[in-house]
Amino acid sequence: MRARVEAAVAAVPDPELRVLSIGELGMLRGVSVDDGGHAVITVTPTYLGCPALEFIKADVAAAARAAGATGVEVVVSLSPPWTTDWLSETARAKLADAGIAPPGRLSLPMLAPGCPRCSSPDTTELASCGAAACMALRRCTGCGEPFEHMKAH
Repeated sequence: MRARVEAAVAAVPDPELRVLSIGELGMLRGVSVDDGGHAVITVTPTYLGCPALEFIKADVAAAARAAGATGVEVVVSLSPPWTTDWLSETARAKLADAGIAPPGRLSLPMLAPGCPRCSSPDTTELASCGAAACMALRRCTGCGEPFEHMKAH
């Protein structure tokens, strides 16, 4: 049952980045299910003050119940803090396919993100916050199109 619950919970879409699941984001930190079917699911939010956290917790609990859990406890763990380095290459590709420039790696020098539409490296920041706190609004000087950029942290 644990594998079924974990798969269901990992597939829960992020409310703000609907192209990615919480599993792809690296927010799912652990799943345990006891013999009675009670599940304890540990998640780490992408931001300390993530406004979507309550929605994520509710969606995680609903997905675990739908997968057969008889009871669900969603635990929020802030340590270690989430980092964009936890994004897989698949998640980064999905962001780019959705027109969102993926974040750079914290372990590498921070360069301006390239345009997800035309791949031009020449972009400028228009606003440090986009539709979500984890996003910045940028514009490509090559094709002129605006796009969001998931900030590295």
